[in-house]
Amino acid sequence: MAMDAITPNKDKARAEPVKRPTVQEAEEAVRTLIAWAGDDPQREGLLDTPKRVVNAYKEWFSGYDEDPVKYLSRTFEDVQGYDDIVMLRSIDVESHCEHHMAPFLGKAYVAYMPSAAVVGISKLARVVEIFSKRLQTQETMTAQICDAITESLAPMGTAVLIDAVHECMSTRGVHHKDVSTITTQFTGVFKSDADLRNRFLRMAGKG
Repeated sequence: MAMDAITPNKDKARAEPVKRPTVQEAEEAVRTLIAWAGDDPQREGLLDTPKRVVNAYKEWFSGYDEDPVKYLSRTFEDVQGYDDIVMLRSIDVESHCEHHMAPFLGKAYVAYMPSAAVVGISKLARVVEIFSKRLQTQETMTAQICDAITESLAPMGTAVLIDAVHECMSTRGVHHKDVSTITTQFTGVFKSDADLRNRFLRMAGKG
């Protein structure tokens, strides 16, 4: 995994990539947070915690090093005349809120109406994973997934729905544990055709 720089999401674009601290600097930052929380980073049970946290961050935020367009670039035109919805249901979403860095977990439902070509279905799930493994808001992530599919595949329409529970709401603040957040984004025929849009929602179990 490249660890030198991060290219931010396009809606947060900057002139230069973000310079990553060294692993040692990141581990020292974890020690600082442990001490700030009121514990001793040098006690036995916490000695290896900074290393573990940094390794966890590499996995949780690996989406910064991935390009979703790469996964959507290989398409297939021989679909024997298929001209209906292509949909993936219940894709796992594991992301972190950019406001509190608390996890939010849920499911994504992604569909598109092919115009000339289709993409391997695993690539759609991969796009969801790439955008989820970044600091996010659910609204932004929903739009990013939809935009990536729309821009790469040029379908007749794209539909994305995400249903997730946010631990920044369930474990702090208002402490509401049974509240889920639903976000949607529609383009093309899914936006203009209410019947098609409602069909998507029913297939996602939300209609």
